[in-house]
Amino acid sequence: MDKSGAAGGNGRVVAAERPDQIRNVVLVGHSGSGKTTLVEAMALTTGTVNRAGRVEDGTSLSDYDEIEHRQHRSVQLSVVPLAWDGLKINLLDTPGYADFVGELRAGLRAADAALFVISAAEGSEGVSGATRALWEECAAVGMPRAIVITHLDTARADYDEMTETCRAVLGGGSSENILPLHLPVYGPKNPDGHRPVTGLIELLPNCVVDYSTGECVAGAPSPEQQSMLEEARNRLIEGIIAESEDETLMERYLEGEEIELATLVADLERAVARGSFHPVLFGAPAPEGAKQGLGTVELLDLISGGFPTPSEHVVSAVRASNGAAAHPLTCDPNGELAAEVIRTASDPYVGRVSLVRVFSGTLRADDTVHVCGHGQEDRGHESHDVDERVGAVSTPFGKGQRPLGQAIAGDIAYVTKLSRAETGDTLSGTGAPLLIEPWQMPDPLLPIAITAHSKADEDKLSQSLARLAAEDPAVRLEHNSHTRQLVLWCLGEAHRDVALERLRTRFGVQVDVIEHEVALRETFAGKANGRGRHVKQSGGHGQYAVCEIEVEPLPGGSGIEFVDKVVGGVVPRQFIPSVEKGVRAQALRGVATGNPLVDVRVTLFDGKAHSVDSSDAAFQTAGALALREAANAAGIALLEPLAEVWVLVSDDYVGPTLSDLSSRRGRVLGTEPHGTGRTRIHAEVPELELSRYAIDLRSLSHGTGDFTRSYTRHEPMPTQLSAALRAKKQS
Repeated sequence: MDKSGAAGGNGRVVAAERPDQIRNVVLVGHSGSGKTTLVEAMALTTGTVNRAGRVEDGTSLSDYDEIEHRQHRSVQLSVVPLAWDGLKINLLDTPGYADFVGELRAGLRAADAALFVISAAEGSEGVSGATRALWEECAAVGMPRAIVITHLDTARADYDEMTETCRAVLGGGSSENILPLHLPVYGPKNPDGHRPVTGLIELLPNCVVDYSTGECVAGAPSPEQQSMLEEARNRLIEGIIAESEDETLMERYLEGEEIELATLVADLERAVARGSFHPVLFGAPAPEGAKQGLGTVELLDLISGGFPTPSEHVVSAVRASNGAAAHPLTCDPNGELAAEVIRTASDPYVGRVSLVRVFSGTLRADDTVHVCGHGQEDRGHESHDVDERVGAVSTPFGKGQRPLGQAIAGDIAYVTKLSRAETGDTLSGTGAPLLIEPWQMPDPLLPIAITAHSKADEDKLSQSLARLAAEDPAVRLEHNSHTRQLVLWCLGEAHRDVALERLRTRFGVQVDVIEHEVALRETFAGKANGRGRHVKQSGGHGQYAVCEIEVEPLPGGSGIEFVDKVVGGVVPRQFIPSVEKGVRAQALRGVATGNPLVDVRVTLFDGKAHSVDSSDAAFQTAGALALREAANAAGIALLEPLAEVWVLVSDDYVGPTLSDLSSRRGRVLGTEPHGTGRTRIHAEVPELELSRYAIDLRSLSHGTGDFTRSYTRHEPMPTQLSAALRAKKQS
């Protein structure tokens, strides 16, 4: 079967002329599931690459950049366009590692359907909790989905078992909408004991496609194969009829009537496009000499016939000027321009390169567009509204691009020279700019405190961090005013390593990672008095100020109260604000560990002044000295921040998660079921114990756990821990 005419067998992808000629498909699956291999197999089938996986200029579709080679994993979204049956299919290959879920969410926004790629070699563990969560996320927005099972050539692989696992875990109580479209055919056993896949049985056409000779040969099933496929075929037909809009089909089927193949295929494709039926297919390596991988023709046919066109992907927008609702966006090349930046990269030769999904209108080279981005200030992305001129427009192709000239509604393209555009920004016309609500990004919960390695690095650090944030909206930059640290918040260790590597290799900035500090506070352990005496005489005007204060602790959240109880004018009225200013300045600096002093009442009740030598500065100094003396008398208690934490884990890991929270001095406030097979845990945990929780929870829950945190209040730290921290500060 050869439907790759639009690609011409040489890697040249023809630009789509209408949105209905485009399919945008995101590949979802954990690391090692075989997504990239599947993309290359489909590229081979369409003639986009040769047997060596190379396009006509020798470039590989999977050419990783320098960082990805060092990480030994894909860390960014890549787009591979294929031509099949007169259509342009944009495959969005996403990273499988949890730390790069930001790239995955970008792929989900840009795509109109999803292929869940699951490895049969991992058995039931192949459908992880993270995969199930993503399946539910796609279901919530009605995204059509299909399942592709890979690695059938491994010894542990079992297609039937893996299909049943997918139906049980992802079925959501209706497993009859997750059914295989074809079955594998196995050849003789190899010396290592396992049987390679040599073909497939197509259930609806009731035929066998054999690849054992390297050529695609279709034929009728043998009697043995016929008996094996009968049950699976009947079940598939019943599943399709159950989703059909023709209510007479089931009655005709139950009466024994043979339903026409064309009717079944049409109903199947409509059900897949609606997102109500999820076919299971498989992909296997091409046999020696074959021009295509096993199952790839069937998969491409499903994408072209069953997956929706871009016209069915609805995205809303508002007017950037006042937030008023705009007209609903329609996938019309002649409509109002509305596009979204789904990934940003820096090229050493052409500068910033933006990967854009066009939802409405047509984006042309050299057009002037409005770049708009709002609401990401907390992540280091300042709001901006600016007009910029588009440079070249090209289609992604491996790690390079091919000139495109323009990108119509529904297409995905690279654009250059948008120096202000960041991931998540909206591109629209300049007359009445639009703003598309950005997709929800995960909250980065792993703090990394950094400092410039040298003065030269310090000069470039600010600009480099801004460029890093523009490329990766999953990172968050924080300049902590309490600890005076520059903190880079990441999703995990791998995400951290990639961010630091990008700073070093791409932006030429070397940083040092230092210990992250939590913003502690001090308060008085009890009531105490303090006397501040600042007397100096060095010729001319001297300095003279004496004040006496009483300090007592207050309930949490009270801040600093200053009370004036001076009588008889022992401290002149004009210097009482000076004492308060000195007390508050010292409280901000801290009196024991360098952390701010809070929740105390300071009462000024006595003092002395000199008619000539007293001054504002002298009484400020005296107030600070009095506060320090009172602190020495009363003793200081350290307060640590407490976080409210919500942890979502699979039911299998609730016990270990509760034990781990207890070991972190956490107080569990309750648990509740959340969907099918998952539990939500509510707890309060000291923030000192959460610095590595993003890493530890992922390990503890085998990648199925997730959590959110928010500051709630400060509480006294245990005495032993407080003493250890104070000793560390003084050492």
